[in-house]
Amino acid sequence: MTRGEIENGSEDMVIDEYEPGGGERRQGNAVPDEFNANYLKVYYGKLFPHADIFKWMSYGNDGKHPACDKSYVGRREFSFTLDNDVYLRFQSFNSASELENTIKEKCPFKIDIGPVYSVDPAKRHAYAQTGGNVFTPVERELVFDIDITDYDDVRFCCSGADVCLDCWPLMTAAIKVIDTSLRDDFGFNHILWVYSGRRGVHCWVCDGKARRLTNGQRASIAEYFRVYKVGNENSRTKVSLTGQVLHPFLVRSYTEVLNEFFEAKLLLSQKLFSTEERYEKILEMIPDESITSELRGRWQENKRSSISKEDTNVVRWEQLKRKLQSGKQKSNNAQGLRRCVEEIVFSFTYPRLDMEVSKHMNHLLKAPFCIHPKTGQVCVPIDPNCCEEFDPTAVPTLSKLLEEINMGGLRADVDNEWDRTSLGKSIRFFRSSFLQPLLKSCKEEIENTYNAKVQQSRNSLSW
Repeated sequence: MTRGEIENGSEDMVIDEYEPGGGERRQGNAVPDEFNANYLKVYYGKLFPHADIFKWMSYGNDGKHPACDKSYVGRREFSFTLDNDVYLRFQSFNSASELENTIKEKCPFKIDIGPVYSVDPAKRHAYAQTGGNVFTPVERELVFDIDITDYDDVRFCCSGADVCLDCWPLMTAAIKVIDTSLRDDFGFNHILWVYSGRRGVHCWVCDGKARRLTNGQRASIAEYFRVYKVGNENSRTKVSLTGQVLHPFLVRSYTEVLNEFFEAKLLLSQKLFSTEERYEKILEMIPDESITSELRGRWQENKRSSISKEDTNVVRWEQLKRKLQSGKQKSNNAQGLRRCVEEIVFSFTYPRLDMEVSKHMNHLLKAPFCIHPKTGQVCVPIDPNCCEEFDPTAVPTLSKLLEEINMGGLRADVDNEWDRTSLGKSIRFFRSSFLQPLLKSCKEEIENTYNAKVQQSRNSLSW
């Protein structure tokens, strides 16, 4: 196939050669790693799970049950970001085929999903003529956005959008803390975690009671998770652990996830006490100057003498803990000093949520299985039960998927092209662990609501 045919983005193309810039010729099934917008046509034509996304957004309102809301999915907003940053908001679809055909036609660089509105968002201007606030969001998943860039002050291996296997476990800890709380403290069951494609994770809480939360209720849940202080630039500590004892949620997070993660992984991977610049950040969190002076002097002296065979970071952390938790300090704030160890761990490891994303119903969030245009990676789901196994550097990329399609050839006996690519595992997980249980629950809720109305009608007639 010639380069011109590649540029045309034929849906059935098999890429067997490419000469970028007249350079080295690629043989066989190789596809250049660089993101090529035309490859999206192949991806959307063969691999993107259009029908699954539509089923998810329908929440059982597929028109087969008399109690279904047939207008439901048609009131959901989709938005598309096209090539050259063309942005199309308030797109809506009444069928899976309509969604699929539009995506294939427009070939968006990104697909965002918004709320369900009171009326079809594509027809919002017509309703505006009638007066009153007719066009308003009425339902939306409870969503969370966690970005690795918000941890730049506590990771030293990467910065900005860069991520590696040393700092990615910060996202793993965040998933474990938030997922456990959503299930145990709030009783939610249908939760989808998705890799953002570059530098973080998104969470979709899809239970009916979550989708129907008001903005005020969403804000309350977001505040439940808030530990970081607002405007903390000049504060000694970045977290606020108030009260004589920690809230049970924070105790569980600390004992089951954060403390072990800090001591077994982050302390070593980020070498938190290896340099004066790094350990000074931690000493600043201690409110007793005599203790900080003693520890600082000891560590500076160690730098001039022979270092123990034990890891410097581990030794210094244990010294700090013993000093703060011994209870021998003359300070009037002995309890505050003991709490200081917990504050340090929370400051370095506790999930850093984008609070505004969770508070407002009308916030748009990138759809699962999109391709990130900067990395070419697919936004794949993450299993919270084994999220520590997730490797962001091994996520399927657009070029890799096209190579895999090429290797398999054009086979008519395969129902799903994705089933013979590295994307298959992610789509199967999405279906079996998230979508199927969710739809089963939705249909049971629709059935129960219908039966209750029927029974109520019968009771009113039998008086």
